[in-house]
Amino acid sequence: QVQLVESGGGLVQPGGSLRLSCAASGSIFSIGAMGWYRQAPGKQRELVAFITSLGRINYADSVKGRFTISRDNAKNTVYLQMNSLKPEDTAVYYCNVHEGVAFYWGQGTQVTVSS
Repeated sequence: QVQLVESGGGLVQPGGSLRLSCAASGSIFSIGAMGWYRQAPGKQRELVAFITSLGRINYADSVKGRFTISRDNAKNTVYLQMNSLKPEDTAVYYCNVHEGVAFYWGQGTQVTVSS
């Protein structure tokens, strides 16, 4: 079993920045892709960005140029640097990790962009 602990969410003004972290622990053999999803009230969960074990990265069009995903394999941690935040970025952000043949979700961290 793998546990994911997220941190870094909060309230920020439009144009501000936040950095999310997600650390994996537990029975880890081989972590594959790591990613971030988000879910706004009344909307479906959507992919924000993911990074594979080889470093291939993909972003949702809505965050390209503003968000940066990275990972530290030694720490089993994935990060999401969010710049130029907009009110429409407000959502609960979830990390997702592929380990072995299973996928794991974090508990979610709230990001609110408001003046």
